[in-house]
This record gives sequence, structure tokens and C-alpha cells, in this order.
Amino acid sequence: MSDTAAPLIATSLNILIVFVVYTLCRVEFLAENYSYFSHIFSEGTWVDIFRGGIVLDTPGIFYTNALYILLMLLPLHVKEREGYYRMCKWVFIVINSVAVTASLADSVYFPFTLRRTSAEIFSEFANENNLGSIVGKSIISKWYLLIVGAGLIWGMWKLYVSPRPDRRRLNKVKYYIVGTVALAAAAVTVVSGIRGGLLNHWWYYLIAAPMAYAGWKCLTLPGLRRETRAGGWVLCAGALIMVACAPIGGWRHRDIRPVTLSNANKYISRPVEAALVLNTPFSVCRTLGSQVFVEPAYFASAEEAEKVFSPLHTPVAPDSARLRGHNVVVIIIESFGREYIGGFSKEILGEDYKGYTPFTDSLMRASATWRFSYANGRKSIDGMPSVLASVPMMVKPFILTAQSLNRVEGLPAQLGREGYSTAFFHGARTGSMGFDSFARSIGFQEYYGREDYQADPRMGGEKDFDGYWAIWDKPFMQYYALKMSEMKQPFMTAIFTATSHHPFQIPEEDRGRYPEGTLPIHKCIGYTDNALREFFNTARKQPWFDNTIFIITSDHTNMSDHEEYKSALGSALAPLIIYDPSGAVAPGMRDAIAQQIDIMPTVLNLTGASNPYIGYGFDLLSTPDEDTWAFNFLNGTYQYAYRGLVLQFDGERPTALYSLTDWTMTDNLLGRPEYADRQQEMELRLKAMIQSYMHRILNDSLTPGS
Repeated sequence: MSDTAAPLIATSLNILIVFVVYTLCRVEFLAENYSYFSHIFSEGTWVDIFRGGIVLDTPGIFYTNALYILLMLLPLHVKEREGYYRMCKWVFIVINSVAVTASLADSVYFPFTLRRTSAEIFSEFANENNLGSIVGKSIISKWYLLIVGAGLIWGMWKLYVSPRPDRRRLNKVKYYIVGTVALAAAAVTVVSGIRGGLLNHWWYYLIAAPMAYAGWKCLTLPGLRRETRAGGWVLCAGALIMVACAPIGGWRHRDIRPVTLSNANKYISRPVEAALVLNTPFSVCRTLGSQVFVEPAYFASAEEAEKVFSPLHTPVAPDSARLRGHNVVVIIIESFGREYIGGFSKEILGEDYKGYTPFTDSLMRASATWRFSYANGRKSIDGMPSVLASVPMMVKPFILTAQSLNRVEGLPAQLGREGYSTAFFHGARTGSMGFDSFARSIGFQEYYGREDYQADPRMGGEKDFDGYWAIWDKPFMQYYALKMSEMKQPFMTAIFTATSHHPFQIPEEDRGRYPEGTLPIHKCIGYTDNALREFFNTARKQPWFDNTIFIITSDHTNMSDHEEYKSALGSALAPLIIYDPSGAVAPGMRDAIAQQIDIMPTVLNLTGASNPYIGYGFDLLSTPDEDTWAFNFLNGTYQYAYRGLVLQFDGERPTALYSLTDWTMTDNLLGRPEYADRQQEMELRLKAMIQSYMHRILNDSLTPGS
């Protein structure tokens, strides 16, 4: 190849290799999670998904390889030596090896979150010191991905094209002209690839091509006058300007904005498919330092929006509270999806389905439950704000945003005003997941973690640590029961369990005791269900038991082996159980909708709290069944369940409408005349909720009067 064009040609070929590698990573992602995506072949959407994948691979590749491209195309003749290009090769291999590793790792992480990993992972796990052992465990269980990753990296190394410079033969004038043009063209290509507008205003390229050709001839043909050569420079500059303007929308407009994660929605029919269109390097790069919350203008003002939906709750008749002065115990069980609970799944999976939770099934029969109950997020850090502060996850986990420093009066703060003593329990190291900081911010007076458990002489100390995350659930829940007996009544406490978290281990002495099931988590669910049984056995012997209301839920759902629980809404089906030993809360399953953010309003009304508060849920026990609703956010799609339907909305327009009992979400009702009025009502209510949330989050208004 020509010495002057060699860097450009080599760079182009190597970037093409990266495109192939990203596509192979997408194939691996599909294969690893085939049960979530098998429908794309029967529905014929796989072509659009892979086409969209290439479109969104472009900014991911250019984000990560921008330094490499710059190093390769710098028009400096002194760099034209083998040692320099060996260095460039190492930059290329290291950067793209990291990208490959991240993509393969994300294929394993996906079943837990149903979305691509983003930049929030750095803050989410910033306080963890156990990631090495967890990653090691994952490598052992997914050893074949090491072979896939090594094969892809080896392939990039072997196929890499490197220029073979010979500075003695360089025509420096020609070299610098070609090099400058190549760098400018590469800059335009990179910017337009990131902005997603490479073919926008495509006719500019048609104009630029003859201008560039004419300019090149004016500069290179021998014997031309100085004025002609000057004209050649003008033509070349004009061509570059035309090419530069094309991808950003022309001379005066910038109608093409940088590609974002939401662009994946153009190529999918279901929210879960966005993860297959996206790639992990792009997802991480695009969310670094990005503005999380933006207030939409669905209504003229937030005040107008809150005429349709208002999160302000004002107690009407606190003297009529059924459980005034009762203790409140909130049990948040890690990854406790409804799929694992036989009592919740018989309608969906058949009467013969047993699940893995015999004790929870028995407790349900003495408790209030809801036919449709949902988690408001997909991660542990989504669960705490939803359950304990009635703040759902929208766009990004609230705990990981700057707005988490806003004033938030959660359930413990509200009950603290009523004279309750409050405490939060989590068996991991204090600081893990930032739970201790958030617990303090919403009003918990005390926090008990792994260190406190190990310091208690009544308990088993270090030997009860699971080696990865936390104290095993069974001993830690015993500690929880005993510590509550030391608290002044009335009290409000919450516990967040940990054993049913990846890497899904149970104590050595309990192995073989619980059904292995079909997924690694199943034995952990059985273990934690029994830990819950033993907790209640101990709690019943305590003086506070009969004067206590128990709320049991999960932080989020997890792995699934049933299609009904892999759909966009089915993957959010989580238990919500209210057990009242006094019988004031009647047991039975209501034919209604419930969600995590309803726990705080329900408890505050039950206990007769007298102060107004902000909460995005509603009181489950006083709201008519037909007026109950639920909300969550997945892969850029808002989902709103109401009166037998669920609406999917991408922030600008509805994208789908399903019956709540269409468990696999296959019959899209959007646009059917008989549902038009209900669809319009749901869209209006959802827009009001979104605008209210964004306005209050951005303006630190999550307390009354703020």
C-alpha cells in the first residue's frame, strides 16, 4: 500500500475488525440469554435488532477507539517507524480487550437486571471489597466465556493490520496533505458516528466529492499557477466543511443529537430487547457524567401535572387508624420473585406448581396479598427508596444520583415523628451498597450490620459470614428478632436479607436440604424461606409480636425459567404480603394491583401518622380495587398498569398496550378502537406522574412545602 495512505487504510481495516468482534459479542450475548430472546426469530425481528446493533456499535467503537484513531492518523512524519506502530497495536488490543471482557461479563449479569450495565456500576459497587471473590466464582461457573474471550482477543491480534513505514521514501508534502485530509475525514467520521448522523444531509457528500477532486487536482497537477493552487486549497477546505456539516444537520441547524441508549427503542418491539441492540462499552461511555433527570413539558407546569396526579398525602382521619401504636416490621428479601412462591404462581403456572417457599405459602393464607404486585426497580439499590420512602426508580437508581442528597422523609422519619424508635438491619459490611447512608437520610436512628452481629456474644461471629456478601440469613434474622426485643416500643424496623444474592451459596450444613430446582437461586430461596420460618418462630415468643404488623416484599426479582416471568412486566412481579397477628388487616388475596411504593402510604394510614408527606404510591387498604395501579421503568420504557391493562411509553409516545393477564405480553392492543379512551387516560396519568417526579427531584421538593 502507498506509504502516505498506509495509516488510513490500516486504521480502517482494524476498525472493521472491531465491528465484527462487537457483532460476535452480540451473538454470544444472545446465546447466553437465549431464553429471553428466542422470540425474535419466530417474530422475525432479529434482522432489525442486529441492524440496530451495528448502528449503536458505531458510537461505542468510536468512543473507545478515538485515542487509537488519533495516534494512528497524526500527520507527523517522525512517527513513521515500526516501534511507534507496535505501540499503537498494543493500545488497540488493550482497549478492545477491555470492551470484549465487559461485553462477555455483561451477558452473565443480564438475567439479574434485564438491561445493559451502565456507568452507575462504578458508584453502585464503590464500597464493596468482595468483588474479587465474586468475579472468581463467576469465572469458574462460566469458564467457557474465558475461551470465547481469549479467541476474540487472539483473533484481533492475528488479523491486526499494521503499516510498514519507510521514512526514506516519504514525499513529505504529499504525506502531510494526505495525512491532514485523512485525520480530518476520520474526525468527521468519528463525530458523525457518535452523533448518529453519518448519512444525514447525504447530498452534502455529493457536493463535496467533486469539490474535493477538483481541489486535489489543482494542488497536485504540475505547472499550474499559484492562484490556481490557492483555489485548490479553497475547494478542499469547502469540501471538508460540507462533509463536517452533513452529519450535524447542515449549516445552521443541529438537528442530530448524540446517540443515546433510548435510540435502541427504534429497533425493538419489547423493552427487554434493548439490551441486545445495545453494547456494554457504549452503555457505559454514554452514561458517564450524563444528566440523569430532565423535566418534560407534557403539561404547562408541574402544578398542572399535579392536578392529574399528586404525590402529596394529607392524613384525613388519623384517629380512625386500625393499628395505631403498633410496631412495624418490614422484611425485604433479596431477589424474592413471585415466580419462586407457589401461592402467587398457581394462576400463571397452574395449580400443580409448588415453588420453593412452603413457609411463605402458609403465611400468605393468613395475610393480605394482591393478585398483581410489582417491584418498582430491577436492583437492590432501587428497592430501598421504593419500599421505605415511596420513591420509585425512574431512568436511574435514585441512590446513585446527586439528587439522593435531597431531603427525603421516608417511613422511619414519619414514624419517628410519632414517637417510634427505628432501626435498619443488613448483614453485609457497613457501607455496602451505600445502604447505611441512605438509611440515615430517610430517618433511621440506628443501623446494624455485619460488624454489629459479629460483636454480639450471643451470635456465631465470623463463622456465620458467607464468604462473599453478608451474614447468612438464618442467623442474622435471629439476631434481628432478638435486637427488636431490646428496642423501646413502638418501633419501626427493616431488614434486608442477602443469602439469595449471586453467587447463590447456602451454608455447608444445609446443602442437600432444599430442592436444587432448575436455577442456581432456587436452593437459596428455599433456605431463606426456612430462615423466615425460624424468624417467626422466635418472634412469636417475643413480647412485641402480637402488637406488630409485618410487611414482606423483595428488593427486585431475579433469574427466571418461565416465559411468563421474563416479559417486561412479568419480570417485575414481586410479592407484597401484609401479616397482622391481631386480625385487623383481613387476610386474603385482593383482585387488585400493588407495588413497593405503596408500602409507606399503607403503613402510615394504618398507624395513624398525622403529618403530610410526599409519596408516589397509595394506601392499598383504603383505595378501591379498581383504582389501584403500578409503575416501573425498564430499558428506556415506562410501564403503567391500571384497570386490567398495562401501557408501555417511551417518554414521547405509547409503544404498546397489553392485558394484565397476557402474561407473555404477545397481543399488543395499542391502537384498537375499543381501548382508545382507556389508553388516553392511562397516558395522561403516566405523563403527570413522570413530570411531577422529575420536577420534584430536580427542585428538591420531596417534602411537603418544599
